[in-house]
Formats: sequence, C-alpha cells, structure tokens
Amino acid sequence: MVWPTAALHAESLRIATFNTELSRKGPGLLLRGILRGNDPQIEAFKQLMIEAKPDVIALQGVDYDLRHATLEALIQDLAANGLVYPHSFANPPNAGQTSGMDMNANGRLGEADDAHGFGHFNGMGGMAVLSRFPIQHEAVEDYTQMLWRDLKEHLYPTQNGIVFGGPAVFDTHRLSSKGHWVVPIQTPAFGTLRLMTFHATPPVFDGPEDRNGRRNHDEVAFWLDYLKRDQSLLPFILAGTANTDPMRGDGRPEAITALLSHPKIQNPFDDSPTADFTEPTPGDLRVDYLLPSTEWQVLDHGLISTPLASRHSLLWIDIAPR
Repeated sequence: MVWPTAALHAESLRIATFNTELSRKGPGLLLRGILRGNDPQIEAFKQLMIEAKPDVIALQGVDYDLRHATLEALIQDLAANGLVYPHSFANPPNAGQTSGMDMNANGRLGEADDAHGFGHFNGMGGMAVLSRFPIQHEAVEDYTQMLWRDLKEHLYPTQNGIVFGGPAVFDTHRLSSKGHWVVPIQTPAFGTLRLMTFHATPPVFDGPEDRNGRRNHDEVAFWLDYLKRDQSLLPFILAGTANTDPMRGDGRPEAITALLSHPKIQNPFDDSPTADFTEPTPGDLRVDYLLPSTEWQVLDHGLISTPLASRHSLLWIDIAPR
C-alpha cells in the first residue's frame, strides 16, 4: 500500500481513477446504503477518497440512475467529510440497457447478458467523473452508443463464417460494455484538460467464440483509433478500467500493449497488479490505468489499496504542464 504525499509542486493537479465496485444487486440499493450511513464499504470508500484528495477522479462501478440521485448523495456524503466536488458528470451506461436481442446467442431473451452491456438492471455499475473544476458538459464526447462494427479492424466474433448471434445482433451490438467518454475540464491554472475514461468488460464469462475477450480488446483498441484521428491540441489523461493485463490473465494483450507504448502517452506506473482477484485464478492483475499525455510532467504517482472498499486500487498522479 502506497499512500499519496502532498503534491511536489504548488501549481499541480492530482488526477485519479478508481473502480469502486459500489454496484449493488438492484436499483436504488446503493442510494439506500449511502443515505443510511452505515455501509462499511461506502465508509471505506470515503476514507480512501479523503486520503487521496484528488482534484479530478474518474469512478467506475457506481450504479447510475436517471435523476443522478445516487451520485448526488455520494457527493454530499463526501462534502460532509470535507471533500467538496462542485462539478460532476455521469451519462447512462450500456450496462443493463435492454437490447431486445439475443446478444449472447443462447436462445433466450431478457437476460443480463442480452443487454447492450452486461447488467441485471439499467445503470448497473456505471461511471462518473467528480471534479473540483468546471466540466464543459456541452463539449463532452460520449461514444457509448457507438456500434462495435463501426470500429476499424474490429475483432467481432464469428462462428462457421457467420457473425456471432446473426446479422441482426451484429447490426445492433454496441462496442462499449459501460461507456467511452472524453470529458473536457476547465482548470484555473492550466486551461482545459481532456479526461478520457472507460470501463471495459472482463475478457471472460463467454464461450469458444471469445465474445467478451474480443470485445474487451476492442474497447481498449477504441482509444488507439481515437488517438489516430485526434486533431485536438488539448492535453489529456486516459483513465479507467481496461480489465486487461499486458502480461497476465486471459485477455488479449495486443491493444493494451500498444496503448502503453503509444507515442502520445506516458506510462508512469509499472506492471504491478492494481486489483486483488481470487487466487490462483485469475490472480492479481494490472487492469486499471492512469495514463497522461506527453504534454504533462508527472511529479508524483502512486496507488492506494483498501480491500474493504474494493478489490481495485485507486491510482493517482500529480501533474503539471511541461
């Protein structure tokens, strides 16, 4: 466990990402736990946030609701503990959104795996961004509804020469299991930074077609394609749960390996695990990433592991412009 120190430079930003695993078994249950104030995991999450004190954080695994009641309750709970985030962003994830199709091709409809992203209810385990600085909502790029087939050189599975699930599923299958966002944030000292964030599906829990393994690869490969097309001069930080380890586990490592060596990206963390999974399989893996663009100087970085809060570590970096 590495605890963050104070920023090394008076004019710096602390950016973080954390897969909170705060998702519950049904809609409204996370909100109820926050309001009751006696949930050990939520308390551990708050203490971890208080220790890290990020200026901006990308969260994964937070149940989404249309009125943002859960997220607002979480923000108010943090504020009551002295950690104030006046700005936030959350859009509906694909998780739990009904597709009306047999997405996993098992002959049954309406299952969690038939949603646009795996989920037992709409909004299960969504994403959110908390920020001390204004978020430019009108300029957010949300690629959550992008079709898988529209990614160049995609790895969509086939069986016997036919696209998995049939042409109708292929024509409606979204790439993101949760979402892909580019969120512009206006900082007082350094102008606009772009927070690129996502949460990819685990590359397991499928069949010989390797639907989840291929989808996981392509959810990471989305950013390779995005950066190839990106004409913006604004610096960025890529943050989120890729659910792929470049050296261990069952995922396809090609996309994450290419991303870690991308000429526009810095990789301040080593290949140490960021998540403590069941031993011996899948074991401890590096699945969470916080990758600043080369315009930033990384002053310090680290991670915090609090098992009561999540199997995942919170990753943080202190950055300033070069």
